[in-house]
Amino acid sequence: MSPAKTDSWPVTVVPGAPGPELLQEIQTVIAAAEDADGNPPFSEQTLVELKSAHASPQSVLTLLTYAPEDASPTVGEDLAGVAVVVLNGNEGVLEIVVHPAYRNDGVGAILADKLVEVRGLHGIKAWSHGDHEAAADLAASYGFRAIRELWRMRLVRQAPSSAEPQPTLEYPAPDGVSLRTFVPDQDEGAWVAANASAFAHHPEQGALTLADLQARMAEPWFDPAGFFLAVNASQEILGFHWTKLHPARAGQAAMGEVYVVGVIPDAQGLGLGKILTKQGIDHLQNAGLRAIMLYVDADNEAAVSLYRKLGFTKWDSDVMYGPLSP
Repeated sequence: MSPAKTDSWPVTVVPGAPGPELLQEIQTVIAAAEDADGNPPFSEQTLVELKSAHASPQSVLTLLTYAPEDASPTVGEDLAGVAVVVLNGNEGVLEIVVHPAYRNDGVGAILADKLVEVRGLHGIKAWSHGDHEAAADLAASYGFRAIRELWRMRLVRQAPSSAEPQPTLEYPAPDGVSLRTFVPDQDEGAWVAANASAFAHHPEQGALTLADLQARMAEPWFDPAGFFLAVNASQEILGFHWTKLHPARAGQAAMGEVYVVGVIPDAQGLGLGKILTKQGIDHLQNAGLRAIMLYVDADNEAAVSLYRKLGFTKWDSDVMYGPLSP
């Protein structure tokens, strides 16, 4: 498709929750981009905020640009691109998705320019999922540079035969520690506290709230049987491994995920991270999943080393961009 004259493309600014009809349009563009690229264009927290009935202008800002009829491959106007900023006080995280039909038309720049106009870029950081060259160029044009790299690693191996009996909770834990699965309507508060302790210095994971947990528990993929806890004799949570299943989609088989593994500071050094990780991997493979993926910060040498020993290799990466100067 030849470059279009995008200076006349309208941009809609939506503070707060976009509403069900607009959300459906946004999800259509997200799905098209994910099918084309093989990875999701928005982070999970952004999707949670978009779906939340409690989203406010102080928590989320959405910008949408539509291709006019003369630039559209279909009849009428198409949603060509979406930018979402998840806000936390004076700071925010920006993500942009462009429909594959409108790539190389300057859609990302249209949305970024509008964001500069209505809000400015102060306190903003931006994710590029898959680290696309176009995203790097767009970031550079606004004086942004790469400040964080998040690897996606993948383990691919033959799943065991479904005819073989498979043990559960098989890994021996240290004395005084046992493994069990998450119990809904019982463990939510304790898990949120343990997660905050385990990820006190993590910019996203450590900030998860009870509402964030409940939003994920309401998703179709949530399965407490794949949410493992290491607890002491008083049933206090010392560590956890929450697994996730990604359903099959165009060109890609169903895949498991080492969703989040954490150990509270007081339980560090007991080997719980490795025990819980192996338990979750076995659970996913016993479910018939051949491939398992995970996200890990590229500079987390201890975690990267552990995952490599378990057979994971680097698959792709996401890059966060921030301003050259604070």
